[in-house]
Amino acid sequence: MGHQKAACRAGLAAALLLLAVAGCSAEGGATSSGTGDAKPSPARSAASGGASASDGTLPGVPAAGQARAQLAGLKVAAHGSMSGYSRDRFPHWVSQGENCNTRETVLHRDGADVRRDGQCRAVSGTWTSAYDDLTFKDAADLDIDHVVPLANAWRSGANRWTQEKRKEFANDLTHPQLIAVSAGSNRSKGDQGPDEWQPPSKTYWCTYARAWTSVKATYELSVTVAEKGMLGRMLDTCSS
Repeated sequence: MGHQKAACRAGLAAALLLLAVAGCSAEGGATSSGTGDAKPSPARSAASGGASASDGTLPGVPAAGQARAQLAGLKVAAHGSMSGYSRDRFPHWVSQGENCNTRETVLHRDGADVRRDGQCRAVSGTWTSAYDDLTFKDAADLDIDHVVPLANAWRSGANRWTQEKRKEFANDLTHPQLIAVSAGSNRSKGDQGPDEWQPPSKTYWCTYARAWTSVKATYELSVTVAEKGMLGRMLDTCSS
C-alpha cells in the first residue's frame, strides 16, 4: 500500500511539472528566426509609446491647441515669386546611412511588416495612405510627400535660405514634413496649399493641418490669408 501511495505522489508531481513547463512556454510565445528586416505594425508601435493611432507614424505632430497657437503666430503674406525655383535647389533623397536614403527610411517608418533587401529597398510590406485611406502592398505605388511642398516653401521664404537648409527641409525626418502616401494623391496635390487642396479623407484633416502648421512655424515660413483661413477650418475638425 505504501509503495502504491508513493507511486501516486510521484505521478502527480510529474504531471504538475509538465503543466508548469507548458504554462511558461505559452506565456513566452514562439520565437521567430525570419530573414530580412521586418518591423512591427504601426498599431503595435503606438501601444509601446509611439505616435497615436490618429497620426499614424508622422513624427512631431503638435496637439491641436498648440497648432492653433502656432497658426496665430505665422507671418501672413502673399506668395512670393517662383523665379529661380527648381527642385534641384532642395537636394533629396539624401543618404541616411546603412545604404538607406530618405525615401526608404520613410517607407520603413510608415509601413507595417516592412522587409528590406541588402540595398535598403522595401521588398514587401503594407502601407495605408492617410490622404485617401487606400492600402498598398507594393512600395512602387507610393510617393513620399513633402507635407509643405518644396515650391510652396520657396514662395513662402525658402528662396532666401542656404542650399544646406533647403536640403535639411527636403529630408526632415524629425518634424511632420515627410509621409508615404499613394502616388495618385501626391500628384493630385502637387504644390498646392491647403486652401487649394485637402486630403480626400476628411478624417485626416485635423492631423494634416497640425502637421502643415507645425512645419511652417518650425521653418518660419509665411502663409497667405486663404491658406491661414483654411488651416483654421481644418483645425476645427479636431476633437480637442
